[in-house]
Amino acid sequence: MIPKEHLPERLDATFLTSAPDLKRCPKDETPEIAFAGRSNAGKSSVLNQLTGNRRTAKVSKTPGRTQLLNFFSLNQGGRLVDLPGYGYAKASKNAQAQWQAAVNHYLSHRDNLVELILVTDIRHPNQPYDQELLDWSAASELPMHVLLNKCDKLSRSAQDKALQAFKRQHQEHPCLSVQCFSALKGIGTAPLISHICDRLPQISAPDPS
Repeated sequence: MIPKEHLPERLDATFLTSAPDLKRCPKDETPEIAFAGRSNAGKSSVLNQLTGNRRTAKVSKTPGRTQLLNFFSLNQGGRLVDLPGYGYAKASKNAQAQWQAAVNHYLSHRDNLVELILVTDIRHPNQPYDQELLDWSAASELPMHVLLNKCDKLSRSAQDKALQAFKRQHQEHPCLSVQCFSALKGIGTAPLISHICDRLPQISAPDPS
């Protein structure tokens, strides 16, 4: 574990590549943390908050813009992966099927994957697609970290209530962690960076000299 005083304030990320399917993902052993969530849940905004750069991941008011597996190399070590959002009803059925197949294959067969971060709206948690990912993560024993995003929309007491309710509902999950987050206000950024640094074994503390 990296000492708190040595944790970076932001993650230094560089876009590496996009892949339409598993076979065209980077071929190496670099550990990866993938971000998943419904379309417009705020995945891209979360990535931009983590890096302090609004251009890291493209943000659009139109859901469904992320249609590829987008890979970002971290200078601290490891990679982040922005997965296509799911549940975008206005996309064609063929497009939805292609995105879902690419995500399913990545999650099921990508050896580099060390954790899945699920971005969900704190006001509307446990949507059907989110629950499917939670169930799959539990069955696969793949660590999952849930971001109850857009927590700035609620009072502090309401945030705590939602957090505790989520924990109770998923207390049987073997490898789940959860926190409140706001991509807009930056709430929860430092704890999330700490979590990511702990999960990616290639990340090392900066030289204090």
